[in-house]
Amino acid sequence: MKQRPFLALWTLAVIATVLAFVLHLGLRGRTVDVGYKLGKARKEQARLREVKRVLSLEAASYRTPQRVEMVARTLFAMTPPPPERVVVLKGAPAPARDLPADAPDSPRPAAAAPSGAPSGAPSGAGAAP
Repeated sequence: MKQRPFLALWTLAVIATVLAFVLHLGLRGRTVDVGYKLGKARKEQARLREVKRVLSLEAASYRTPQRVEMVARTLFAMTPPPPERVVVLKGAPAPARDLPADAPDSPRPAAAAPSGAPSGAPSGAGAAP
């Protein structure tokens, strides 16, 4: 009869040990799974940062006047307006093409008449020679 409390305690200790081991294995499995997901997320983050860097460089190149002119000439078949289509505004700076190449960038005034307007339309400011 003295062996029964020992057997009950031994059984309880074995059950507690098995439960602790199963809990440890479950937590270890989740840790490994979260580690793999974290690795994938970091890899995706690095890829997205590289994509963002490339796209920001591309966007910056689209803002340059040379790129805008190249796109306008090639994709839209645009050409500079003929002199009779240029309207000079009072108090406006000289057209950009008359500036030296090393002049700083400045906002360009609307120097050309809209494409749908007739070439002899009165503008109120006078036409360029």
